[in-house]
Amino acid sequence: MKNPSTLVAEATVSYIKNAFNHDLDAQSLTLQSTRKDFDGDITLVVFPLTRITRKSPTETANMIGEALKANLPEVDGFNVIQGFLNIHFTDYFWWEQIQYLQTLKDFGIIPQRNGQQPILVEFSSPNTNKPLHLGHIRNNLLGASVSRILSANGQKVIKVNLVNDRGIHICKSMLAWQKWGNGETPETSGMKGDHLVGKYYVEFDKHYKAEVAAITEHGIKLEEAEKKAPIMLEVREMLLKWEAGDREIRQLWSKMNGWVYKGFESTYQKMGIEFDKIYYESNTYLTGKTIVAEGLENGILAQKEDGSVWIDLTNDGLDEKLLLRSDGTSVYMTQDLGTADLRYGEFHPQSMIYVVGNEQNYHFDVLKIALARLNKPWAATIRHLSYGMVELPDGKMKSREGTVVDADDLMDQMYDTARQMTEELGKADDMTEPEASELYRKVSLAALKYFILKVDPKKNMLFNPADSIDFNGNTGPFIQYTFARIKSIMRKIDTNPADIKLSPVEIGLKERQVVRLVMQFPQIVIEAGKEMSPALIANYCFELAKEFNQFYHDFSILHENIAEKKAFRIVLAWQTSEILRNGMSLLGIEMPDRM
Repeated sequence: MKNPSTLVAEATVSYIKNAFNHDLDAQSLTLQSTRKDFDGDITLVVFPLTRITRKSPTETANMIGEALKANLPEVDGFNVIQGFLNIHFTDYFWWEQIQYLQTLKDFGIIPQRNGQQPILVEFSSPNTNKPLHLGHIRNNLLGASVSRILSANGQKVIKVNLVNDRGIHICKSMLAWQKWGNGETPETSGMKGDHLVGKYYVEFDKHYKAEVAAITEHGIKLEEAEKKAPIMLEVREMLLKWEAGDREIRQLWSKMNGWVYKGFESTYQKMGIEFDKIYYESNTYLTGKTIVAEGLENGILAQKEDGSVWIDLTNDGLDEKLLLRSDGTSVYMTQDLGTADLRYGEFHPQSMIYVVGNEQNYHFDVLKIALARLNKPWAATIRHLSYGMVELPDGKMKSREGTVVDADDLMDQMYDTARQMTEELGKADDMTEPEASELYRKVSLAALKYFILKVDPKKNMLFNPADSIDFNGNTGPFIQYTFARIKSIMRKIDTNPADIKLSPVEIGLKERQVVRLVMQFPQIVIEAGKEMSPALIANYCFELAKEFNQFYHDFSILHENIAEKKAFRIVLAWQTSEILRNGMSLLGIEMPDRM
């Protein structure tokens, strides 16, 4: 069954062809839902068509409107507001749409197509020198949601994680633990392993800053002092030993990374995050170094007097980029070259999407151009899903200074807040303790995930936990409550809504608005996939929940006296709940049946 936008688009194209002998691309038409303050269901913007009709916008709109009314039995009226044609569909059309949905399962979700190249989505990509924090939460939620949305568009998706488990940052935590750890372990400290290692990353920075300050007091410039600080020289020596395979350093590295991995897994599980494959920089950077060596041998790269290797991208509007340090150690770009090469060889994906913050825009510009320059024909498959930073009311987070919002602590706080608010509102009064605990978990995670995902990924966002848990307004718990309200209605009927026989009925304005939104779900999923924006799904779910609640406030469902109307409203409510469940699942949000 065609949706109203498709019907209008095809009929308009046909009319323009017959009346003006002009071939029009249906995709070029601008169609949108009619604004609530106007009468209509679908609005066609006719301004662009006046160049074809050679008539005013109002005359053009009226001509098209008359043609649609004459040729589409689904259209029973229209009105024109300046250059906007508002088209009204029959009650029977909308009734038929809901009847059709009764026969479908997972409306709006496209089954995976066979024989296609996969899409790789890389997200999370933590360093093993600190626990996951609020910034990582946005990254993980975006990556997981985009993966689900792409899957809902019929794509085969492979979710990958690249763990940055080597390099100067990791050595900082290792050196600090060597110096001041006194053999402390997660077991002896009672701390999660990733938290313990993060503690020593902060400890390193504290001592490093003290040494730099002492050196600058002797008149040495800050930049020089930062290079000469004894603790920094030690950590660079440790990195050299690691790359040389020093047994003692490698054992310490394995032990501390093992602590971190156990901590990460606990956090991922709590957040509902999983991966199809995990790569480790320690296993990919050598491939990157090989690619750099080949590029140097082929004259694509240049080596400077100090032995460092660079790529000159000035002709591409960028600058020179370091690929290998003078001491032979690699940089992030080195391992990204190697990881991309390994992934392409393994999966031959149609696209490799990197979910990484916008402070790395330049890095990914360089990566694509460098791979192309290094004769990798698949370089164009790389896409950077660049997202904005998460800020707090008092400013940015800084890992080195320990001023981050820890992911575990935040989720625990959200749980406590969800429990308090849910209990105050009496939404768990008739539940057992295990049932109530599960509800608090679902509500707290919905609050967190929805608050983050409802924001356009490209925008910076301000996170305030107090605003996210609210059973009114644009929040996850509000949508959950709407879903639970509908499930309560469904428990009071003695038949499966899918089996209810519908008869044509008159459809009121508020019912119509709910039906219209329900039918928009497939297009929203498609648009969210194209834009890689979970925000489109999130805000659609809110609008649907809001419209349903307004309808439910004004009209009875179970106490409707006219049997045909009652049946229609039950099925409409059921379909609304199914769309809310499917939509919120794309955000990684579970919907409780009771609350």
